[in-house]
Amino acid sequence: MARFLFVVPPLHGHVNPTLAVGDELARQGHQVAWCGYRPLLSALVPESGTVLPIGDDIPASLQGVEERALGRRGADALKFFFEELLVPLAHAMVPGVEEVVDAFDPDVLVVDQQTIAGAVVGRRRGLLWATSATTSAELVDPFAAMPGLRQWADGLLVDVQRAHGVVDADADAVRFSPHLVLAFTTTALCGAGRAWPDHWAFVGPAAGARPEDERDLDWPWPDDGTRTVLVSLGTVNAEAGGRFFPVVAEALSGTGIRSLVVAPPGLVPDPPPGMVVRPRVPQLAVLPRVDAVVSHAGHNTVVETLAHGLPLVVAPIRDDQPVVAQQVVDCGAGIRVRFGRVRAPELRAAVAEVIDDPRYRQAAIRVQQSFAAAGGAPAAAARLTALAGAGGAGSGRPAMRS
Repeated sequence: MARFLFVVPPLHGHVNPTLAVGDELARQGHQVAWCGYRPLLSALVPESGTVLPIGDDIPASLQGVEERALGRRGADALKFFFEELLVPLAHAMVPGVEEVVDAFDPDVLVVDQQTIAGAVVGRRRGLLWATSATTSAELVDPFAAMPGLRQWADGLLVDVQRAHGVVDADADAVRFSPHLVLAFTTTALCGAGRAWPDHWAFVGPAAGARPEDERDLDWPWPDDGTRTVLVSLGTVNAEAGGRFFPVVAEALSGTGIRSLVVAPPGLVPDPPPGMVVRPRVPQLAVLPRVDAVVSHAGHNTVVETLAHGLPLVVAPIRDDQPVVAQQVVDCGAGIRVRFGRVRAPELRAAVAEVIDDPRYRQAAIRVQQSFAAAGGAPAAAARLTALAGAGGAGSGRPAMRS
């Protein structure tokens, strides 16, 4: 049996897909551990896995970074992401990842794309490692229209590697593993017709159990076929909806379309008839009961929506959301509106169109079918065990790079 070490950032959305994969590996008898910051991992990792913390808490420099990113757009958002999250996280994590690798002696590192530290350690030691690409936005070039910014970002990634002893430093070498890239999506969403490397495995969403189910759902309406939408900006972005949520209320008022809006108390103080506002909902239990979703194009929400064959209206705010939103539009499963500028008539028309025009639902179902065919967590586990076998798992480790 092989030993797999998941190296993950302190971000729920990047840890969650690895949990289902790790559970599948453990079910097959392999040893599985997660390396990262203790508070998050201790709450998420199942009993079948092992938490190997690199510290008791997230460094002070990284506290609140997602909140500080609110309001940033375009090139400014990308620069903030690299300077305030990606690079500081890499420097902070490398020493701890080194210690965990020494202690656990993995056959394969499974490294999230936002934990450059795992890739740095893997490259410096000559280990087998796989990239965990938890958002489809990370599979395309965010700098395509900004070559100068790409050169700047590449320089930062090279500097990180050199600072930690990687002689043959190369930016792309830490973005994507040369051994295996696990993409938790399918080409039906992120780009059909493109040529992808053979070692890239599109396994679709890796959905595991969550501490939510139908019992947590207090559904406010009778199941009478009335058109219904879920409106959510996710947990981190909800506070940014001070303008957006009132526009939603105005747009849907009097349309006969019911809406369940996930928003902080007070952002929709006087919801119109047919609108229910709650601070949180069990999303997986809600999705089978709605006809469409209005969201910020967060990857998890988009993937879960499409996995239910539902169309979307996407209003991206920042980070990878504009890329994911465009992928939704390109695959035909939704309409994109401008988060900061959309007005009620435009939003009203977009919601009505994705519900009433069957082409959007049909496109969503095509993506849903591609997800089912991709294999999810079992497919990801199979690719990882094959990689471990190629490296001689159980009978010695890959040679160390000097």
